[in-house]
Amino acid sequence: MDGQHTENKGLYAALSEYNDSDYYPYHMPGHKRSRQAGEMAEYYGIDITEIDGFDNLHHAQGILLEAQQRANRLYGAEETFYLVDGSTCGVLASIMTAAGKGGELLIARNCHKSVYHAAIMQELQLHYYYPPLLREYGIYGGVMAQDIALMLEKYPHCEAVVITSPTYEGIISDIKAVADAVHEKGKILIVDEAHGAHLGLSEDMPRGAVAYGADLVIHSLHKTLPSMTQSALLHVQGERVNRRRLHRYLAMLQTSSPSYVMMASMDSCIRYVEEYGTEKFAQMRHQYDLFCKKIQDCKYLKIGKMTNDSYASYECGKTVEDVKQHGRQRYTAWDIGKLVIFTQNTSLNGQQLYDILREEYHLQMEMAAGNYVVAIMTIMDTQEGWQRLADALLQIDGRIEKGALRQAVIGCEVKTDGRSMYAAQHREEQPKAVMTPAQAFDKQEESVLLEEAVGRIAADFVNLYPPGIPILVPGEVMSENLLGQIRESMRCGLHVQGVRSEGKIAVVC
Repeated sequence: MDGQHTENKGLYAALSEYNDSDYYPYHMPGHKRSRQAGEMAEYYGIDITEIDGFDNLHHAQGILLEAQQRANRLYGAEETFYLVDGSTCGVLASIMTAAGKGGELLIARNCHKSVYHAAIMQELQLHYYYPPLLREYGIYGGVMAQDIALMLEKYPHCEAVVITSPTYEGIISDIKAVADAVHEKGKILIVDEAHGAHLGLSEDMPRGAVAYGADLVIHSLHKTLPSMTQSALLHVQGERVNRRRLHRYLAMLQTSSPSYVMMASMDSCIRYVEEYGTEKFAQMRHQYDLFCKKIQDCKYLKIGKMTNDSYASYECGKTVEDVKQHGRQRYTAWDIGKLVIFTQNTSLNGQQLYDILREEYHLQMEMAAGNYVVAIMTIMDTQEGWQRLADALLQIDGRIEKGALRQAVIGCEVKTDGRSMYAAQHREEQPKAVMTPAQAFDKQEESVLLEEAVGRIAADFVNLYPPGIPILVPGEVMSENLLGQIRESMRCGLHVQGVRSEGKIAVVC
C-alpha cells in the first residue's frame, strides 16, 4: 500500500482499510492482527508498525505529516508535533530545548512534576515564581506579567520561563501579557497548557496560549477532548526556539515504536472537533449555564468562580500602594470545563465530599484536595452527566443544612481558611533550597521517619497526586510546618506521593 492511497483519508480510515485488505503481516507487532490473539484481539486490527504507506513519526513525510498539519491548522501554530508519550514528553523536550545544560530557568511553583524532572535531566538551577493566592478559595491564581518581568530582571540568566495555564483547578492566566513581558527580555515562554487543549476552538471558550504568542505550548488532547489517554500535541512558533534542537530532543524522548492506534485517535479527535466542535462547545456552554443556575440554591457547597475579591494582597517587588496607584493585570478566565466544588463552609473536607459523591452517587470526580473536589467536564459530557452532578450537590447541600452528614466526618479537619496543601506554602513559608534538584538527585539518600526529618534535605519529591505539583522538591530543607501539612494530608486520606512505607521520607545523607 503506497502513500498515495492513504492521503486525505484520515489515519483511522487508512488503517481500517489496510486491516481489511489481503496484505499478510511478516512484520511487528507479534499479534499479527489475529482475531485469535487473546481477549484484546478486537483492538489489534489497526495496531501496526511503520510499514510502507504509513509514514514514520520521526521523519514524517506522508500520512502522519498530513495528520500533524491538520492539527496545526486547527490551533494555528507554525508547527505541531504528535506526542505519543503524553504531554510529559512535550514538557521535557521543550525545556531541554530552551535551557542549556547547567543553565537557569524561571518556573511557576505550581508547575507539574515533569518540569522538575526536566530540570534534573538538564542540571538546571530553578528560580520560583509563586502565583498570587485566590483568597476566597485558597488556590493559586493566574501568573502576573509584572511579577515575571521583575523576576527576569532579578535573574537575567534565565533562558526561559515555564508556567501552567490553565491550572489543575482551571485558572487561566493572561498569556498575552506574560508573553509580552518574557519576550521583552528576549526569553522563551513555555506554557504547559495540558488541561487547555479545548481553548480557542470555539467562541464559547477563551483563547489559548498559541493565539497569544507563547513560543512552546503543550496540549494533552486526552484530558479535555475525545482522544485516547497519553495522546498529546506540542506546538512551536517564532524564531526564539531552535527547531533542529527541538526535533532532536523529540526523537530522543519519544518511543521509536509509536502507537498507530493512539495516533489514529489523535487524528480522529482533530477531525471530530473540525466537524462538530462549534455545535458541541455551544452545547457545553449551555449545559454549564443551566448547571450554575440550578446549583445557585446551594447554601454551603460553593462552585469556584472568579470575583473581584478573589486575589489576596500579594506583591512581588511592589508595594500595595504601587499596585493601587498603577493597577495590575489579574487573570483571563476560569475554565468552565473545571468544576471546582469547595467545602470550606461545611463540616466536610474535599476527600470526604469526593468519597460521598463516588460511593453514594456513583459519580467519579477527577481529584480531591484539602477543601475541594474537581470535576472535569468536556464536550462529550451528556445532559444526564451535568444533571446528576447538580442533583447530587443539591442533595448533599441539603443534608449538610440538616446536620445529616455529621456522622460522615471521621475526625479529620482540614483548615477551613480556604487553603489547599500546596498553596499553604504561599508567602507563609517558601521552602529553602540549599542545592539544585539535580545535585540532590545524585546524592546518597536514606529513609527517616517524618518526625525525624525536620531540618533535613529532601532527596525526593513529595506531591499531592493528582495534580502532581511538588510540595517539596529535592534539595529543599524540610520544616516542621511543611512536614505537619504532609502528615495532616495523609491522615485525611489525600493521595500523597513521596512518603514511603511506615511514614518514612527520603533525605540526603
